[in-house]
Amino acid sequence: MESISTFDIFKIGVGPSSSHTMGPWRAAQRFLARCRERRTFERIQRLKAELFGSLAKTGHGHGTDVAIMLGLAGEDPVTCDTSRIQAKVEAVRSRQRLTLDGCREIEFHPTTDLVFNSKVALPFHPNGLTFTATLDDGSAQAETYYSIGGGFVVQENGQPGGRQCVRLPLPIQNAADLLRHCWEQNLTVPAVVRRNELAWRTSEEIDSGIQQIWATMRDCIYRGCHSDGVLPGPLGVVRRAGGIHRHLMGPRAYHNGDEWIEAIRQSDRGFREILKWVSCFALAVNEENAAFGRVVTAPTNGAAGVVPAVLMYHNCFCRPDMSDVADFLLTAGEIGSVFKKGATLSAAMGGCQAEIGVSSAMAAAGLAQCSGGTAAQVLMAAEIAMEHHLA
Repeated sequence: MESISTFDIFKIGVGPSSSHTMGPWRAAQRFLARCRERRTFERIQRLKAELFGSLAKTGHGHGTDVAIMLGLAGEDPVTCDTSRIQAKVEAVRSRQRLTLDGCREIEFHPTTDLVFNSKVALPFHPNGLTFTATLDDGSAQAETYYSIGGGFVVQENGQPGGRQCVRLPLPIQNAADLLRHCWEQNLTVPAVVRRNELAWRTSEEIDSGIQQIWATMRDCIYRGCHSDGVLPGPLGVVRRAGGIHRHLMGPRAYHNGDEWIEAIRQSDRGFREILKWVSCFALAVNEENAAFGRVVTAPTNGAAGVVPAVLMYHNCFCRPDMSDVADFLLTAGEIGSVFKKGATLSAAMGGCQAEIGVSSAMAAAGLAQCSGGTAAQVLMAAEIAMEHHLA
């Protein structure tokens, strides 16, 4: 049984797409790591990346070329300076050279070394890409990877290993397994998930990781609510979250993120106004994602706005102390894991419900848990949310 952590479902990274940006970025890093393992990294003279199927068809719009160049250059989506992404990519294009993994400069021509094979699809998954390194003796080393949704990457003919093969004390393949563990162990959903998480990390590391995820989500909402202008790309889409935020906030003043949240709590608590705030939070994340900002996959980049928006709603209008943020995210993460194991998180494979449907189910489950729901009610909330996204 595949073992998936909450921190596999919630990944800190860069927009705009977990399948088309984050996945290829991680694949580029993995390819260079494989070259180091084979002791061929120092011998690489040229490097080519070929994109197939969906990656090729929408790669330019999703910044797949940008992600691959950054991954090959040694940048990491968790820590890179997002404000300098475009400048670094333009430097590679203008100089026709790339500093491989941040330490070895090689010749690199984006127009010819990044190949978009839009008419060719690889058999395993629509999001396939192949890296080929030409070595100093003229030989070549090639490997193929698939970006299977939510930033998850698998290597062609690769065997599961590492974190995926961890034996969990309470293994979960589907919702019935989760509910059975809750009943048999007399535990809540997040308590079951936390017990499994301890197979990977300490309790302190779990809590620290949860807080980092929530801080990244909160910062993303804040940036999106305070940004204007036009989103990248040829369509000239104007950002709207900033204007909506100013209208909802009115004259209330604040100087930092904490004061901002307090100011939101002082706003009109009518249903319509609160719903406008939730929509504003989600739109803020979506626009940051589209602008190559730092977001958290939840479970994908394309659907990254739903879980943070609902969690921010919970923070602003339900539980100001946020003492149950871990319960919310552990619950939501496990629901995302169940969907990934039983279906897919990739819109290229499962349509829009594979992203927005799963994110809505995750958010509904998290909110039900933090509203005092039983394990059965938590799972029912997830089911109702998904049901309304099925065609």
